Amino acid sequence: MRKLNLTKDFMKFCDVLPPKQFKQVVAKTLALASNPRPHDSIELKGSSGQFRVDIGEYRVIYEFDKEEVRVCVIDKRNDGQVYRSG
Repeated sequence: MRKLNLTKDFMKFCDVLPPKQFKQVVAKTLALASNPRPHDSIELKGSSGQFRVDIGEYRVIYEFDKEEVRVCVIDKRNDGQVYRSG
């Protein structure tokens, strides 16, 4: 299992989520530590090694290696805005 590297921004974002969405986002993010390439992950075009998973209306942009999974950006889906900030 890989180490999960979460930013302070990720923690702040999760703190304000409603309980249902909080549970969904945290569960999916924690699952990335054991399986960083779930069936619904997509490698981002034009990036080297960044992936995206969807959690309802939220997008998590992350990268991983043999040791850890780094969550780069999490945001509500906004027609590509989340991808420009990553």
